[in-house]
Amino acid sequence: MTEQLTITRLGHRGDGLADTAAGAVYVPYTLPGETVTVEPVAGHPDRRRLLRVDKASHERAQPICKHFGVCGGCAMQHWSHAEYLLWKRGLVAEALAHAGIIAPVDPIVDAHGDGRRRAVLHARRGDGNVLEVGFAAPRAHHIVAIDECPVLAPGLAGIVPISWAIADILKPVNKPIDIHATASDRGLDIDVRGSGPLPSARLSELAKLADKYSLARITRHGELVLQRIEPTLKIGRANVPLPPGAFLQATAAGEAALAALVVKHAGKAKRIADLFSGIGTFALRLGETARVLAVDSEAAAIKSLERGINSAPGLKPVEARARDLFRNPMVAMEFKGFDAVVFDPPRQGAERQAHEIASSKVPLVIAVSCDATTFARDARILIDGGYKLASVTPVDQFRHSHHAEMVGRFEK
Repeated sequence: MTEQLTITRLGHRGDGLADTAAGAVYVPYTLPGETVTVEPVAGHPDRRRLLRVDKASHERAQPICKHFGVCGGCAMQHWSHAEYLLWKRGLVAEALAHAGIIAPVDPIVDAHGDGRRRAVLHARRGDGNVLEVGFAAPRAHHIVAIDECPVLAPGLAGIVPISWAIADILKPVNKPIDIHATASDRGLDIDVRGSGPLPSARLSELAKLADKYSLARITRHGELVLQRIEPTLKIGRANVPLPPGAFLQATAAGEAALAALVVKHAGKAKRIADLFSGIGTFALRLGETARVLAVDSEAAAIKSLERGINSAPGLKPVEARARDLFRNPMVAMEFKGFDAVVFDPPRQGAERQAHEIASSKVPLVIAVSCDATTFARDARILIDGGYKLASVTPVDQFRHSHHAEMVGRFEK
């Protein structure tokens, strides 16, 4: 049964919202002011599937990808870029307001740059035992087979056919395999996960594939299959070797924008703690003018950071330390003598660590986050501990999605 609805606003994930007698319903790929024809989604009474746009918004744009609307990788290609950026900045302001925080929110920094330098493609056998390689469908478990992805950086050129070739070798049967690809400065770095133990014949085929496509490295669950050249990334003055499946900021422009904000806010601080440091995105740049303690739970990331430190000329002392900051956060007294703390936790935020920072006497805290809700929660903890949120800058490196990065400066 179809129905016609008028979209009045957008939800936090970018879906259009229409008010009905039964309550608000979500309609993906629609915009405020549009009249649309929809049909029910089985098992989801508050969702509808878009059939057609009867009256389009003047802000509607032509999607850049032929897979848009079927592939779940992007949600917002149908909206004009300027309006989309305003909406994304608004998500940060709304999250802060919801937490009772009033603070200036800067204009959003567009940091898509050349595109995403990391991607995870999935491979599985679909209906009829047909191999499918691509991204997950929107809010579903099946895979949408793709032959291109226009949001990827040039460094990931060829990753789609390479992933098809890997899947053809591994022949997934009962569950999908995940192909983690990273564009390093020295070529593609690929880590295959979900395959289970592989016989030597298939490992040999993967090694031949790595040679054929000139991959820097291919690993399986982090275990080396073949390395032609060690994949590295230039961070500040350092050349940092990448652990398999290493976490990086999604775009090179995003990393540069976030790092520039962190360095700017750190100013003349002479001793800085960089928590959830990863491979040194901020620590290696801050180390050009300040002594830095970099802490992360991933031992492989810390080992890479240590090698990066040794490759960089002229740095101030930078110490890299492995520590689980979720289970064992740095306590307030450990921050004695630090001029500033930077923390950039995963999406779930750093609630326990924020409480310890809030109890400290560090005069400057720089919080980096990829989730507005957990950023606002942790900001509320810092404010309740006596800090003032002086500024927030949103950064958009996940174009066509609802995800936003942000950098906040807290002063005590």
